[in-house]
Amino acid sequence: MSFTTTSFQLDGRRALITGSSRGIGLELARGLGAAGATVVINDRNAEKAKAVAAQLREAGINAETAIFDVTNPEQLQAAIDNLEAQNGAIDILVNNAGIQKRAPLEDFCASDWHALMRVNLDGVFHTSQAVARHMIKRQRGKIINICSVQSQLARPTIAPYAASKGAVKMLTQSMCAEWARHGIQANGLAPGYFATEMNQALVDNPEFSEWLCKRTPAGRWGRVEELCGAAVFLASAASDFINGQTLFVDGGLTSVV
Repeated sequence: MSFTTTSFQLDGRRALITGSSRGIGLELARGLGAAGATVVINDRNAEKAKAVAAQLREAGINAETAIFDVTNPEQLQAAIDNLEAQNGAIDILVNNAGIQKRAPLEDFCASDWHALMRVNLDGVFHTSQAVARHMIKRQRGKIINICSVQSQLARPTIAPYAASKGAVKMLTQSMCAEWARHGIQANGLAPGYFATEMNQALVDNPEFSEWLCKRTPAGRWGRVEELCGAAVFLASAASDFINGQTLFVDGGLTSVV
């Protein structure tokens, strides 16, 4: 089939984005919705998810909800099975849900380590497994795992986060190894430093912001809407022969020393 710009269109596709009631997840929902996808907003809180979906519908985006906690495998499996049965196929999965906890490595408490891994790594595994079972039956699907520049680079006080995101990058490659033969493309999208709620303390820190702008070739923080083009590309037919890759959207941060 010859390439056309319609290869980037997502009309008729359904995209589930975990942790999408705010931040990067919500912006990705807007981007995928603008490209034609029906987006499924996920949160543990039903009222919050419903309110966000209503806002998106007011903006002309087809939006649904799926209420589950990515750390609860039984709950998420039931929710995904119900979504597939009642609403239709999940064509695109974006594993976005994530948390951050900061402390010196020698002082990092075990409970915080396990909480972070349950969301950032276990959640990706369990959600992908639940959705992929349906994708395998259809012999098609797109999985986008939200990685990070910390999938490749380390910084003090966030060792567990970096470990979780490095593991997600390798899990993405393993999904390719296992599921590519079933017509599933699994790729990572790795943001650099973006001005989000999770990073607000860093945004408000003049010393850190100055360091970041000097360290990043683009010379600034990223804007969340700048992630949408990469997400649409990885979710669309335009990327059908791209698999197991991690696309860094970081203003050049990981390309220089």
